[in-house]
Amino acid sequence: MQLDKFTDYALRILMTLAVRAPARVPTSQIASLYGLSEHHLSKVATQLVAEGFAASERGRNGGLILGRSADLISIGEVVRAMKRNDQVAECFGADKSCLILPACGLRGPLALAQEAFFATLDGYTLADVVQPRSALAALLEAQTDR
Repeated sequence: MQLDKFTDYALRILMTLAVRAPARVPTSQIASLYGLSEHHLSKVATQLVAEGFAASERGRNGGLILGRSADLISIGEVVRAMKRNDQVAECFGADKSCLILPACGLRGPLALAQEAFFATLDGYTLADVVQPRSALAALLEAQTDR
């Protein structure tokens, strides 16, 4: 499986929040760090908040924070939530027009592979993937100082 940009950006936002915790981080600052569109990143942040992975506060001292502790956020859970409607192949969705679908032996292995992908990610938390935190923090600070 390949992560789409939306999911990739969601993980980057969460990693930034984990490293900067407990500080609130404006979406504009995260967009600037990674050289991404603030408008697009705002959509990703909105989804993260809706899913409970992040919390947001508007206003002068507003920004994003983690919705719960980094050690309670499973990477598999985040990817599943962000890729909710993505199917590994067209025949897994509503389109059942494939000629060989009734006799296809590929659906089973593809479903197993997709679940193995998520199962691997389920073994890691946000806290795991930001270690060593100091090294990641230094990279993010160096980018901010530019």
